[in-house]
Amino acid sequence: MMFPRTNLKDQLDRVKFKKTSNENILKEVESIFSNVDAENTIILNKIASGDDINFNNFNTDKLESSKIYHINQIEQICINYRLRFLDSKYFKGKLPYEAISKIKTLEEEHETDLKGFKIMAPSKLFKLENADDPLLFAPIGNDYYYLIHKWGNDLSPFRRIMMWPFKTFENFIFFALFSALVCTFLVPSGFFMDEDNLTTEFILLYLFMFKWIGGVSIFYGFSKGKNFNTAIWRSKYYNA
Repeated sequence: MMFPRTNLKDQLDRVKFKKTSNENILKEVESIFSNVDAENTIILNKIASGDDINFNNFNTDKLESSKIYHINQIEQICINYRLRFLDSKYFKGKLPYEAISKIKTLEEEHETDLKGFKIMAPSKLFKLENADDPLLFAPIGNDYYYLIHKWGNDLSPFRRIMMWPFKTFENFIFFALFSALVCTFLVPSGFFMDEDNLTTEFILLYLFMFKWIGGVSIFYGFSKGKNFNTAIWRSKYYNA
């Protein structure tokens, strides 16, 4: 049975309780000017510099509402799927030409110089090249961001489930308790004690399993410097 992969833009739209319109498609660049390479270099340098700017002078009449997201909506998706939302200067993947074209188109339409780019992507994309699902944003102001381009492959449909235990400390404790219960049930009754002490055996074994699973998880977390999704979504440190 095949499961569909998770599209981050669709998830953002669901958080915002809006449906994505099929008509919101940007026009392709019809002509290439002689100075296109120079313009591309300027844009790439702006993305690589990652200026700490939280406002761009957009023409609000020309913005597509389906591409405007508040920081709270972005935060929710980052926490659910264990993603980062960082300045573009930390991004180490390859920026597709289509993203550069859309930036140039936006700058021409709005007669402005876009800066302060942000990217939402898995942690590895900020250190290693990967094929997952990055999203490029530009700040509008007042904690609102405009989605410029999405590229790469969609996320695994199981990513949200796999990252659920790391969402919060409470999620982790519940996961450890549930995992310990499953492991305890897998041990045959009477394996350590006689039938008169099955309840005692179950309780002691359950506590041992919980201690073992929790201990291994905590050791791994500390040794790798890991943290919960709520703490890392805007962290620029690799070992978070």
